[in-house]
This record gives sequence, structure tokens and C-alpha cells, in this order.
Amino acid sequence: MMWLGCQNRDMNNARNAAVSLTSMLARFSEHWAPKKIADLNDYDVKIVKLQGEFTWHRHADTDEFFLVIDGRLTIQLRESNVVLGPGELFVVARGVEHCPKADVETSVMLIEPKGVVNTGDAGGEFTTELADLTG
Repeated sequence: MMWLGCQNRDMNNARNAAVSLTSMLARFSEHWAPKKIADLNDYDVKIVKLQGEFTWHRHADTDEFFLVIDGRLTIQLRESNVVLGPGELFVVARGVEHCPKADVETSVMLIEPKGVVNTGDAGGEFTTELADLTG
């Protein structure tokens, strides 16, 4: 008897393809403008390029997940700073005011509930519509 293992019956369906972070990051150059690269239940998986200082803000209803892909990210908190390098992650708890800062261009993955505004309660010039790279 031949063992077939798991079989993908729709190999041409893009939803069943691996997502290359390198390829996705190569598709854009702007900073502070997150791009959706996948869906995860009721969450968006996003990537973003950061450089410079963002705006102080908070998300009253959700935690915020940051995973550094490359570069160096400082998440400024009112009581301390968290510095992340490639392969390191940090979760900002809901309601905690924070301000991301990157002295060099830094690529980051974010996981957030669908509809979360990137500037949280602050609004302002850094607020962007979420671009969808999944299509």
C-alpha cells in the first residue's frame, strides 16, 4: 500500500502557496505604511518598513504584536524602551502608550485584529489605509 500523506487538491490556488517575506518587502519602499500579506482568523498579518520616529499612540481594545524581520526597532514606552533586533518580538499590551522608532530602515511583521488603525487613538499624518498584497 502506498502512503500518500497530505495532498493539496488545488495546487493552483494562491491561498495554498507559501508567502515570501523577502518578495513581499521588495514590492514597496514607503515607510510607516503597513501592507497586509495574509489573513489569520479575524486578524491581519502585515509587514511594514519603518525609519525614523512614529507618533505616540495607544490601542485601547487590542494588543499589538511586533516581530523584527531585519534592522533594529526601539519601542518607546513611557517608563522604558524595548529594543528589538532581527528575530525578536514584543507585544505592546492594549491601552499602553508607545512610540516605535527605527534609526535604520527596519522591516517588521505585525499581527492585529482586522480594522485596527495604525495610529491608534492619535490619528494624524501617519494614518494610512491598509494596502492588501494578498491579491
